[in-house]
This record gives sequence, C-alpha cells and structure tokens, in this order.
Amino acid sequence: MAEGRRSHPDASGADIGLAVTIIALIVIASFSGPRWTLITVGCFAAWFIVALTVVLIRGGSGRRAVRRAYVATFGWGDYVTP
Repeated sequence: MAEGRRSHPDASGADIGLAVTIIALIVIASFSGPRWTLITVGCFAAWFIVALTVVLIRGGSGRRAVRRAYVATFGWGDYVTP
C-alpha cells in the first residue's frame, strides 16, 4: 500500500473471476440450456447485490462501493491463476 493513500481493492483477480464465470456460463448454456444458465446468473447477481448492500451499509458510496462489491463477487479469480 502506498504511504498516505487509501487502499483500493485490486480488481485484476476479479477480472479473471468474471472471465472464468462467463466461460462457465457459456459451457452451462451449451450443455443444459437457458434454465440453469439463468439460475447461475441469478445466484451471482444475488451475491453481488448482497455484497453491494453490505458495502453501502458500512459507509461505502459511489463507484468505490460498486468496485468493492465486484471484487467481493469475483475476487476468487486470484486463486485460478498460478
């Protein structure tokens, strides 16, 4: 963390997590159709909404809150890469 600056959540792992999620959704759609794809998308959307709500309750606002919820939802992408 840089001295004198507030830390910002790193979104590079979240970008990887989002890419893996999109690929998985394409695979799900090709094998099981739109029903399970929509269920999976709904689960990720619900998790994002819960994360955003928690960030907003804890005092976050604006783009920073959305970014923190994005990292909370897709940040697991850090564990996919070596």
